Amino acid sequence: MPHVSSSAMHRVEYDAIAGRLDIWFNDSGRYSYFGVPVDVYNQLLAAGSKGAFFNNHIRDRYRDL
Repeated sequence: MPHVSSSAMHRVEYDAIAGRLDIWFNDSGRYSYFGVPVDVYNQLLAAGSKGAFFNNHIRDRYRDL
């Protein structure tokens, strides 16, 4: 469970079997996104701005709960 350095989030987890990305946001808690490819997860971890990457590549593109 990688902890990340970000003003928007503090932890991310990825389940490759389920294709589920879990993100713990600093202000609103945990959200799960489904159908996320592993390369998107890896790009999120490598992004200089995790919040900007989330907004541009994950938010509104994958089903969340």
